[in-house]
Amino acid sequence: MTSGPPATPGASAPATSTPGAPPGDAAAPDASTPDASGATVPARSAARPRRLRRWLSSAWFLIPALVLFALFVLLPIAIAGYAAFFRWGGFGPPSEFVGLDNFTRMAGDPIFRGDLWRGLVLVLLSLVLQLPLAVGTAVLLNGRMRGRAVYRMVFFAPYVLSEVVTGVLFGMIFLPGGGLADHLVEDLPLLGGLAGRWFSDPSTAMPTLFLVMTWKYFGFHMMLYLAGLQSIPGEVLEAASIDGAGAWRRFRHIVLPLLGPTLRISVFLSVIGSIQLFDLVWVITAGGPSHSTETMSITMFQYGFKRYQVGYASAISVAMFAISLVFSLLYQRYVLHRDLRGAVTAPGAPR
Repeated sequence: MTSGPPATPGASAPATSTPGAPPGDAAAPDASTPDASGATVPARSAARPRRLRRWLSSAWFLIPALVLFALFVLLPIAIAGYAAFFRWGGFGPPSEFVGLDNFTRMAGDPIFRGDLWRGLVLVLLSLVLQLPLAVGTAVLLNGRMRGRAVYRMVFFAPYVLSEVVTGVLFGMIFLPGGGLADHLVEDLPLLGGLAGRWFSDPSTAMPTLFLVMTWKYFGFHMMLYLAGLQSIPGEVLEAASIDGAGAWRRFRHIVLPLLGPTLRISVFLSVIGSIQLFDLVWVITAGGPSHSTETMSITMFQYGFKRYQVGYASAISVAMFAISLVFSLLYQRYVLHRDLRGAVTAPGAPR
């Protein structure tokens, strides 16, 4: 009697077909893992502790940041929104409820309406003068020129200075009678009349303030545009040049469209910064003379910390928050929607 060949050590037994399955198909093994007692546990159940550990690890790093954000951002917003409905001097809990009286007073306040107008003027001046100047300088410094690294550093250096240092510096430069600006223009035929009037005359205070703002923030926007220009492929500009496009046509039809996302972010930051402008103005003029350089932030500070009308100051802060929020939402919806949609689109989804 002849027996079959002996089984090879380590060889696996032939797979058996599952009843009802097509011939040749092996039964699929059950996805399970043994636990500590030797019993089998489904793999899905075994993965739950791993997901829980990952979630706890992420929460461990997120909770401190969320707590700080709640304490220093969300809680002050809630307190300001609550205090805006009271006539409150800032001492003790608010008790004299006045409803919408603070907002009604704010709507009829000529100083606050002037703040809105001056904020709009600063926004328009920034968009019309400051940002185009930054774009032109960035285009020049993006080309081949000797010492361009030094020029970039010189233009960006003012942004590194704090607003307080900048305010003190220009307060000394425009000091009536003895400032550097007066000595530079006193003998000039067209500008000699500005000597001593820079920040002391309501008709010249706002243009002088915008000049300081441009010196301070121009370099920041220039660096943004430089980063955007350096992301434009050189082959595209070279191909356009070969096709006969001049410098202006390359800038108009290639550089500006590809620089669009950077331009839109720069405009957004410029507008929000103009709405919330405070420290630079406070150090130089404190809103004077005759409220000619006063902004919403200055008015809020004056009423809250100088006149102790915290309820009214809270209403102004709520108005500032609402203006910034509405502008941000509308700008995101109608201007940044293409950039944001491209950033958050899931892989493989149609754009």
